[in-house]
Amino acid sequence: MESLVEATSGAVGSLVSTTILYPLDTCKTKYQAENRSLLHTKYRNVSDVLWEAISTRQVVSLYQGLWTKNFQSFISQFIYFYGYSFLKRLYLKKSGSKSIGTKANLIIAAAAGACTVVVTQPLDTASSKMQTSEFGKSKGLWESLSESTWTESFDGLGISLLLTANPSIQYTAFDQLKQRLLKEKTRKRSNDITSPEALSALSAFMLGAVSKCIATCITYPAIRCKVMIQSADSDENNDGKSQKKPRKTVSGAISAIWEKEGILGFFKGLQAQILKTVLSSALLLMVKEKITKSTWVVMIALRRFLFKTETRLKSS
Repeated sequence: MESLVEATSGAVGSLVSTTILYPLDTCKTKYQAENRSLLHTKYRNVSDVLWEAISTRQVVSLYQGLWTKNFQSFISQFIYFYGYSFLKRLYLKKSGSKSIGTKANLIIAAAAGACTVVVTQPLDTASSKMQTSEFGKSKGLWESLSESTWTESFDGLGISLLLTANPSIQYTAFDQLKQRLLKEKTRKRSNDITSPEALSALSAFMLGAVSKCIATCITYPAIRCKVMIQSADSDENNDGKSQKKPRKTVSGAISAIWEKEGILGFFKGLQAQILKTVLSSALLLMVKEKITKSTWVVMIALRRFLFKTETRLKSS
C-alpha cells in the first residue's frame, strides 16, 4: 500500500508541476537545442524564444507537446516512485535495518530511474521533438512516433540512463534531508497501521529546490547533449533553407557543441534549466507530500470500510 501511495502522489505531483511550468520548459528546450556560432545565433537568451512566440502570435504554441509531456511525466513518475518505494522497503526488509544509508539510497534510486527510462524513452524523444519544432508546425504524438524507426525512438537512451544520476542525487538528498528534519518520527494509527510523517508545504518546497539544484549543476552537460540528440530533425541554415541535423549520437552532440560553442556551450541555458527544474521539482515534491498525507487517510478509511463490510457479510 505504501508503494502505491508513493507512486500515485508522485505521478499527480509531476502532472501538476509539468502543466504549470510547460511554457518555460518549451522556451528552455528550444534554446538548448540551438547549436550555432556566436555570429549566427537566433536566440541570444531564453527570453528571445518567448518574444518570438509573442511577435509571431504563436503563444499557444508554447504548449505544443503538452499532452505528450504530461503523459510521459505521469507514467515516468508513477513507475519511478513505485519502484523506488518498493526497492527501498525490500532493502530494509532484507537487511533488517531501520533506516537506509546514502550509498544504498543512491543505488536504489538509480535502479528505479533506469527502469523508468527504458519504458518511457520513446515518449521522451517524441516530446522533445514536438517542443523543438517550429512554432505552429509541431506534429502529434502518433505522427512523431510513426515517422521514426524503432531505433530512432530510443535516441538518447544511453545518455538518459546516465542521467538517472540526476534524480538519484536529487531524491537521495531530499530523502536524507527529510529524515533529518523529521527526526524519523512517525504517527501511529489504530490497527497497527503506520502513516509516515509528512513535511509542511514550505519545507517540502525548500528541500526539493535545494536537492534539485545540486543534481542539475552536476549533470547539466549531459542534459544539454540529450536535448541536442532528441531535437527536431530539421532546422534552418544561414540561407534560410531546411537541412537535416546529423547529431544523433552522444559523440556527435559533443563534437557539435565543442566546435561551434566551445566549452561554455556545454553549460548553455544552465540558468533556465535550474529555474525550471528547481521550480518543477519543488512543486512536484510539495504536491506529493500533501497528497501522500491525504491518500493515507483515504486508504485507511477504505480499508476499515472493507473490513467492516466483510465482517457483516460473514456474520450474516
